[in-house]
Amino acid sequence: MEISFPAAETAFAAIWLLVRICVWIKQRRVDWKREAVLILMYVNLAVIIRFVFFPRALVDGHVQPLVFDAAKMLPLRINLLPVVRLFDYSSVRDIIWNVGGNTAMFIPSGIILPVVYKKLNSFLKVISVGASISLCIEILQLPFASRASDIDDLILNTLGVAVGYGIYTIFRLFIRKKPVRNSN
Repeated sequence: MEISFPAAETAFAAIWLLVRICVWIKQRRVDWKREAVLILMYVNLAVIIRFVFFPRALVDGHVQPLVFDAAKMLPLRINLLPVVRLFDYSSVRDIIWNVGGNTAMFIPSGIILPVVYKKLNSFLKVISVGASISLCIEILQLPFASRASDIDDLILNTLGVAVGYGIYTIFRLFIRKKPVRNSN
């Protein structure tokens, strides 16, 4: 079975919209300002889905599908030993792409999570949610022969969230310490 990138993104959009409609019904109103901010999280997750589940290389200008083949599912491709396979790539470019990409891809999450969800008001809370999102992604990759679940990805993704939260914190400090000008 093949899952195309447009089909996956359409399914994600439909699920997102369904969840948001359920929230609107439960709250009996639509907070458009909040929905506009939530779009940041939606876009962030949509980009993560693209780069985590679908091959980086394009063929004829198209993203290649995610392939599910039950016969190739086992043995599961999983690495639970940190750092051991982090540099097992054929070129320095691929190492940089793996380490940098897995980190950079989650930096927006560290910035967006505390903006969107006010209860995520500490480093530990944001890191916990970011690590949980990454763990869910690693688990969801298990049945796909072309994907592998890797503790290094979880660590690098979480590092990206930490960097993002650091950027968010610095930005907040900068905004708070902005001097007030006198009108004299």
